[in-house]
Amino acid sequence: MAPKEPVSLATALASFTELWSPRIVTAVNDYDVRVAKVEGEHLWHTHDHTDEFFLVLDGELSIALREAAGERTVTLPKGSVFTVPRGTEHRPSAPAGASILLFEPTGTMTVGDRHEEIPDHVDATTGHALT
Repeated sequence: MAPKEPVSLATALASFTELWSPRIVTAVNDYDVRVAKVEGEHLWHTHDHTDEFFLVLDGELSIALREAAGERTVTLPKGSVFTVPRGTEHRPSAPAGASILLFEPTGTMTVGDRHEEIPDHVDATTGHALT
């Protein structure tokens, strides 16, 4: 459900400390707009039925991709956007930490449809309500 008042992304990010554990700040049609704090590596995973949109709000995010042409990594500095196409195996990471905004269909798991073993520092969730 979309909030009835504006949401400050800085305030939303300040309301939690957990890493790799996104909060839903609003909804647009059937999509969640989520913010997350990230540091270190996520895990290799694939979303079979949806693209995954990333916007770096602070810091720098790298996304390793396994594509038909081989493996590569894209680096997103603050203010950059990137969309991982559906079906592409990928692993986000942020060695120095970052804050990101994600745009995904409501109910999309943070670990995708197919993934490697989930490490303890990754929250396998469809997003948490912003409190």
